[in-house]
Amino acid sequence: MLTFEQKLAIIKSFPELKRKDVSLKRVNYQFEESASDKKNVVYHLHPNGNGFVYARGLKEYSIDEKGMVNIREFTEEKLRDIIGKTIEKMKDADEEVVVQTENFKDEKWKNDEDQTLMLIQEDDMWNVYAGPNLDGTFLSYNEAKQYLIEEGFSKRFY
Repeated sequence: MLTFEQKLAIIKSFPELKRKDVSLKRVNYQFEESASDKKNVVYHLHPNGNGFVYARGLKEYSIDEKGMVNIREFTEEKLRDIIGKTIEKMKDADEEVVVQTENFKDEKWKNDEDQTLMLIQEDDMWNVYAGPNLDGTFLSYNEAKQYLIEEGFSKRFY
């Protein structure tokens, strides 16, 4: 198994990725030039070696419900392969979802712990609320949707 530092060195060798430090000493790497609103390539890489790479649309990898592959046991070759293929896939906007904003109805999203978030379009922004509290603001529906999916929520119809 590669160490955290080895994984960081491999990921840093992709100049198109930008590092974003997140909570609990975890690190994300984003592809800012992504053709879709999905930007995270490497998600929650932790000093213990655990982490994920977005691989939706890459048939050779078994993904979870968020489109992620756990890279904890990856070799250098496998890690380089999946990151390179993910970046190439993100250059195409073929998975972009377009929402007709004039008829948009507020959406209720729930997770497995029965927590609820609401996705509401306000002016030109998409806001996610946890009760009365604003949880996040996004520039597009797709960006808000991806955030909700990554956090373990799914859309509920009511």
